[in-house]
Amino acid sequence: MTSSTTIKATALPDFPDVKAGDDLAALIGEGLGRANIEVAARDVIVVAQKIVSKTEGRKIALADVKPSPRATEIAAKALKDPRLVELILSESQNVLRVVPNVIVVRHRLGFVLANAGIDRSNVGPPGGEESALLLPLDPDSSAARIRDGIAARLGVAPAVVITDSFGRAWRLGTVNVAIGVAGLPALVDRRGTLDRYGRTLETTEVAFADAVAAAAGLAMGEGAEGRPVVHMSGLEWSAPAQSANALIRPIAEDLFR
Repeated sequence: MTSSTTIKATALPDFPDVKAGDDLAALIGEGLGRANIEVAARDVIVVAQKIVSKTEGRKIALADVKPSPRATEIAAKALKDPRLVELILSESQNVLRVVPNVIVVRHRLGFVLANAGIDRSNVGPPGGEESALLLPLDPDSSAARIRDGIAARLGVAPAVVITDSFGRAWRLGTVNVAIGVAGLPALVDRRGTLDRYGRTLETTEVAFADAVAAAAGLAMGEGAEGRPVVHMSGLEWSAPAQSANALIRPIAEDLFR
């Protein structure tokens, strides 16, 4: 990996609300056109998980969810809707911690996060049915499909990163991280290379896709901005492309359990 001295992140303007079945690659292509952005092969398109989940039909009406006894028990401890807890359990390998307002789980995809990444903000208009949005079934495959769709329309295949907002152990606040990656290295191993004084790096691994996601998050915003797609240019890398799965720490290396 080589460092970049200038990186540009541009949120696509006037991106429409999406619904299940929409062609996200086509909408991104149209958004790039409105912004007069010419895409190069080493550019990156960063896409918020929320619109990916919506187009893939991952929106669930809570009225259709029947909570189990276990969900009801956990909901009482977490002060949450038992139907929402049932969805959290359905998306999780196991529950790691339950406190008021937060359920920390290991997601079926391997992520450790609050509430299985299930969200109710910006899911639907006020007054509509109560619903929740689950993470994509396979975010890496979603990123690859979006990349292929953009390439088919524009004749060039930029990298694609799908992001979500995660909390971090021991630090307040959330930051965008990569949950799906296509066309760039998710993790860059710098071990064995030299620092500027000739010392060999022994432990340095760079979460490159997470850094891309966090930078794009500054352009996206976290509330009502309505900017779910960001075009980034100026990034450089030489490591081979990987999926986001490369960023997940193996359970055997879990330092906190």
